[in-house]
Amino acid sequence: MINAIWSLLAVVAGAFIAIQAPINADLSKGLGSPVAAAAFSFLSGTILLGLIAFGLARAQGTPLNWQGPALWLFVTGGALGAVYVTSVTVLTPRLGAAAVMAFVVTGQLVAGVLLDRIGFLGMAVREISLGRVAGAVLLIAGALMIRLF
Repeated sequence: MINAIWSLLAVVAGAFIAIQAPINADLSKGLGSPVAAAAFSFLSGTILLGLIAFGLARAQGTPLNWQGPALWLFVTGGALGAVYVTSVTVLTPRLGAAAVMAFVVTGQLVAGVLLDRIGFLGMAVREISLGRVAGAVLLIAGALMIRLF
């Protein structure tokens, strides 16, 4: 049951990403700049998540450990997210939300299979199986079909 809830949460998060893309594209059109739209998307997210993070730390009585993570971890995730948000903001009006999401999910799946294979940053190693390769190939085919047909 708990795995079903986590899986449903992942589906909802994916839907939010699909909804976010046209919202940011419309913001970009209004502002006249996809980079500005991405920046404001991150700014609002930063404020919201900052309030939640500090509120939870305070409520749980566990301060954030600012010395724990390596310095590059503080920057890299946000930089990758900035590239993603800016890219989908630019691409959604050009390719359509469905095609952009299909290509994004394809990239996520291919990268995920490779990251699982090498055990990136201490993740459990999962071998590349025929099923995983077939799933990636089918997803790539699906992304192309969504875009071309």
